[in-house]
This record gives sequence, structure tokens and C-alpha cells, in this order.
Amino acid sequence: MAKDTNKEPGRFTQIWRIWKLTIASDKKALPYSLLGLVGALAIGIALSVVSASAGILAQIAWIVTAVLGGVLAFSIILSKRAEAVAYGRIEGQPGAVGAVLSSALKRGWSGTEEPVNVNPRTQDLVYRVSGPGGIVLIAEGHRSSVSRLVEEEKRKLSKVTAGVPVTVLWVCSDEHSVKLSQVSSQIFKLKKTLKRAEISEVNKRLATMKMALPVPKGIDPQRMRTQRR
Repeated sequence: MAKDTNKEPGRFTQIWRIWKLTIASDKKALPYSLLGLVGALAIGIALSVVSASAGILAQIAWIVTAVLGGVLAFSIILSKRAEAVAYGRIEGQPGAVGAVLSSALKRGWSGTEEPVNVNPRTQDLVYRVSGPGGIVLIAEGHRSSVSRLVEEEKRKLSKVTAGVPVTVLWVCSDEHSVKLSQVSSQIFKLKKTLKRAEISEVNKRLATMKMALPVPKGIDPQRMRTQRR
């Protein structure tokens, strides 16, 4: 029986490839990560020395903790740098917002990587998510033209989810816009105005709204999924 040559690489292989790409693209990624590793080890060893009077077991515990803490610090820092590199590679491309939404949403927020309104000619896109802070429309494209799509969505929402707060985030590559890497943090900062039961009801109403089907060529949302850690 022939081997499956199209088998997807394992999780650790994917992570290793991402880290290699990050180190190659971000020259500060490895030094900063190693600094975190050494810093955690130094603190753990110092605490081990201080706790010498408590016995050998206490010292060993501190050393083990230092090693684990160092590895964790190294991984977290490098992962954050990898995330920044990934955002930088797709920033400004059509569909970039959708590429990150599937992995960026949590804490009760939900949405899809597919836009709810599209202008194929200008490649302007509007995405929609809902959660504790109400409904968020994320506009991607040229502000002057995507504004029309946003207003159109607002009118639709006013008929289906009247009274639910609607916030707009602009990812339009100008000085008044939100960067791609800041989309999720901006969403999570919103004041909680809906309870769980209300969120469920809002989502049911949103499900009745037709979603725009044509999506311009750009970012493939699948590309970002392999970078979840």
C-alpha cells in the first residue's frame, strides 16, 4: 500500500516551521526569547540559593520551576513575535480580517471568517461579530467606499436587532484605523452590555440575515489556522 505523501505535518512540526520563519523574518525574536529564558532561569537559581536552608528538595523544586518557567517564557515571547510576523505578512491584503477572526475570537464572542457585505469591484469587506459587548462591524478596505457598506449593514441590523449596541472597527490602513493585530483586543475592551441569554437571542436573529456570497481573492482564511498554539 502506497504511503500518503499528502499527509499534513504534525503539530510540533508546524510549530517548528512557524518559529523558523519567525526567526528568519524578525531578527529580534530569538534574542528576546533567549532573554526571557535566561531571566527565568536566573530568578529560579537565585531563589534556589536563598532557600538552601530549607533543604535539598526545596532547591531542586526551585531549579525545576526555573527550567519550566524559562521554557514557558521562551515559548510565549517567540509565539508573540510569530503572531506579529504573521499579521505583518497579511496586513493590508483583502480578506486579512477574516483570516484572523476564526482564531482571535473567544470569551463569548462569535463570528465567521466570511464577510457579511462585499464590494467585489473595490474589494471592500465588512465582517460582523457578536458577544457581550453587542455587535461589532469590522470594515476592511478604503474608508470612503467601505463606509457605504457599513451604513448598509447598520440599516439591516436596526430592523433585526434594534436596541443592541453596534460598534464599528475600521481596518483601513490610515492613521485613524485599528491595526490588524489590535482587532481582537479592541473587541474584548468593549463594555459588557448583553447577558448570555441575550447573546443567544441576538445570534439567532443574526442567523436570519442573508450574508454576502462573493468574496474577492486575497487571503485564504485556512492559512492562519495552522498558527494557533
